[in-house]
Amino acid sequence: MLSISGNIYVGEHRRSADEKGRVPLPSKWRFGSEHGEIYIALPNPSGCVTVYPPKMVDSLREKVSNISLGDKIGQKTLTRLFSKADQITCDSQGRISLNQMLISHGGLSREILMVGNFVTFGIWNPERYGAYLQRDGEEDDEISKILMQLGL
Repeated sequence: MLSISGNIYVGEHRRSADEKGRVPLPSKWRFGSEHGEIYIALPNPSGCVTVYPPKMVDSLREKVSNISLGDKIGQKTLTRLFSKADQITCDSQGRISLNQMLISHGGLSREILMVGNFVTFGIWNPERYGAYLQRDGEEDDEISKILMQLGL
């Protein structure tokens, strides 16, 4: 029998943020910090916020440590990326909170769309998500390149 460790993130789920900006996760996606697990939310170049689970955070940590201090572009991009990132956990009611930089990056307001990507999930402004699906080509930028280099 196939055994899968960790959550699988599939489907689209509409949610509403409360007055404090907390958003409830779908029950199957919920996680906590009781086992020292760290989830990280990063700005995605596509205009959403992507949440990475602990296994991917561990892999990311290893890859980031391999970017040389002499790689000026890589280091600058890491600074840009991780200065907007946030460590997140679920509260006792299954809600997450994002920092203001991620909220701004994603153009997030009261209505939120959570979209599963199997091993990660994206937090989208619903209109932005619709526009993203309609786009044909993607522009490469520094963050896209570094994310590819990191295997994300």
